[in-house]
Amino acid sequence: MTRFKKQDAKRAMTLYVAGMLAVAVVFLIISCKNKEKAIPDSPPGYDLNNPVKYKMPEDLTEISGFAFHNGKNDSVYAEQDEEGFLFNLKLGDKKANYTKFGKSGDYEDVAICREQVIMLKSDGTLFTFPFNQVRTKEVTNVQKTKGQLPEGEFEAMCADEKTGLVYVLCKRCADEKTSKRSTGYILKLQADGTLKQTGSFAIDVREIERLADKKRVPFRPSAIAKNTFTNEWYVLSSVNKMLVVTDVNWKVKNVYPLSVTIFGQPEGMAFDNQRNLYISNEGDQLSAGNILKFSFKK
Repeated sequence: MTRFKKQDAKRAMTLYVAGMLAVAVVFLIISCKNKEKAIPDSPPGYDLNNPVKYKMPEDLTEISGFAFHNGKNDSVYAEQDEEGFLFNLKLGDKKANYTKFGKSGDYEDVAICREQVIMLKSDGTLFTFPFNQVRTKEVTNVQKTKGQLPEGEFEAMCADEKTGLVYVLCKRCADEKTSKRSTGYILKLQADGTLKQTGSFAIDVREIERLADKKRVPFRPSAIAKNTFTNEWYVLSSVNKMLVVTDVNWKVKNVYPLSVTIFGQPEGMAFDNQRNLYISNEGDQLSAGNILKFSFKK
């Protein structure tokens, strides 16, 4: 082979290698972009990007919280953050019935435990009344519990039917000395329907930041639910579109980002007795409130 042919062959090989490197770089860039656009992960058994959507009637445009009775999904019991009404409806209904339990106010969540309905007001005041009155025109026997929670703002509450314990998470509380801990309180449902504080707990926001790979997370719980099949706690933070899953002792296990197109303003959450997960979104003047169902799949 002549010197010139060797140089041509060398040149061709160099161009070939350069071309292959260029292709590899392009492939890497595309892969990175696709990874950035990848659908967010979901907790095992759920696909947070593939819900069944149930639009709420106009009265529940600003749905803040909802609950099931003993996990049965045949009826939903919900409230909105303006009126002292408890609504009841079947998913898909275009109209909801309601009972009046209190004056107008900023009500944020509802729980049902041991045949008692518990309503949470944003200032930490709790209202309790018998479940057998949910379909009457107005509740006649309402127990008001005040002073069991510290000064602050509250949106997230759930109850454990087996223990009779009610868990309430601060959105913002005056006694929180650092933004790196999200404080919660445990209340015991008494025989007369009132509630008494029996303990507290905390979620480590630093661990949320580590798992989310963010330096600062303004964690503001808007809903909480217990997955009784796994004994995990699911906590929503609407302000930063985030679902946090902890173990039974509140140790953070995983953090899942929520799609802004699916979760407009996630404010309520519950599980039914078939392990299905439900999350509600407040609506606005342009869109109805909704409840999203995420069916459990093994």
